[in-house]
Amino acid sequence: MTRFWTRAQPVAAIALVLVVIGVPLWLVVVTAAKSQGEALDPDLSLPRDWRLLENLRQVWDEGEVPTAFLGSLLVVVPAVALLLTFGSMAAWILARRATRLNAVLYALGISGIVLPPAVVTVVLLLRQLGLAGSAAGMIGVYTGIYLSTVIFFVTGFVRTIPPALEEAAQIDGAGPFTVFWRVVLPLLRPVLATATILICLYVWNDVFYAFFVIGGRLDTLPLNLFRVASAGLYLNNWHLIFAYVVLMSLPLVVVLAVAQRRIIAGITGGAVK
Repeated sequence: MTRFWTRAQPVAAIALVLVVIGVPLWLVVVTAAKSQGEALDPDLSLPRDWRLLENLRQVWDEGEVPTAFLGSLLVVVPAVALLLTFGSMAAWILARRATRLNAVLYALGISGIVLPPAVVTVVLLLRQLGLAGSAAGMIGVYTGIYLSTVIFFVTGFVRTIPPALEEAAQIDGAGPFTVFWRVVLPLLRPVLATATILICLYVWNDVFYAFFVIGGRLDTLPLNLFRVASAGLYLNNWHLIFAYVVLMSLPLVVVLAVAQRRIIAGITGGAVK
């Protein structure tokens, strides 16, 4: 019985992945490839005439995708850069200096994972600072919300790095910033790649916080999809809505592919060293 269960586990895992991930993905792709009449009632059936490229082209031309794409990049890239930079620095200090104060700060730092931010308070604060409806305000909100996630991931990884590497650099005369930049940060590439995937997934697809903070003053891909899905062009046109979802997901697929290569390279590089 034990041997049977051991052999059945990979099959069960693959079947679960196919059901949880494969079925929704298949529904999105086949619906995006259908005509308007076929897509009125989305299902898993194949389209009689594949129109995926035509639908993607129509969405790109009429859905203002390039403008929304630039708006998303304007928010996502600085937010991810700030999160990885400040999160990794804070995690390094919290992991290396084991004091009661740092233990309290670490608990407060990761509390944001389970404690949702107060949206009304955040919006009022941004208005007082003059950042409401701006890309800078949205970047600040994302940095504050997801900094806990980066600290949580990176702190545990830093504790696995031998302190002797940092001590050797200090003996050679390196300061704290040089030790972090030249010794610690290169070793954090695998976990930073994982954090990048998560943060990009959260920020790129976010519509809730962007709707309240930006308020339509900056067009991002999720906000643009929400707007055009309610307009006449996309009203009940599920083939165009799902085609938009496909276009919006392609950059995340690229980030995932690049980050996965970084993770594998970091793991194999550490093994060789």
